[in-house]
Amino acid sequence: MELDTEIDGWPPADWGGLVERAAAATRQLEPALAHPRLTASVLFTSDEEVHTLNREWRGKDRPTNVLSFPMLARDGLLALAPDGPPEMLGDLALACETCVREAAEKGVSLEHHAAHLLVHGFLHLAGHDHVDSDAQAEGMEALEIAALAKMGIADPYRDRDWKERV
Repeated sequence: MELDTEIDGWPPADWGGLVERAAAATRQLEPALAHPRLTASVLFTSDEEVHTLNREWRGKDRPTNVLSFPMLARDGLLALAPDGPPEMLGDLALACETCVREAAEKGVSLEHHAAHLLVHGFLHLAGHDHVDSDAQAEGMEALEIAALAKMGIADPYRDRDWKERV
């Protein structure tokens, strides 16, 4: 998968490298993401920008930590032919101030929290979800935990008192 990363207003760090590592770890658990024709974009931006995107595209008038905009339905992703032009998997957008606040509340580094949100977002782009049932949410969380473990990052759901579904 080819990744295009844009950073706007986030503190200095290797955000592009983190995107690559999160995508690689997620691909190991979700092989559909390993398709060579796929492209995706990741935007590290402000709460204000994510708030605008959330209001415009989801009808929710508030910022959130990560937004996922899939361009392919899961069926289309799984049926994608091996040859052909690049296919846009989708876009992710992460909100800086919300991510900083949540990382502090969880007592984890911003990089680890952003990695969790990236894995979560890539799973959404691959057609996974967590809103229809507890079983669906638990399945997605298990994939997130496994992908983060591949990156050397602890289970983000270990403190179930904090557990807010991303």
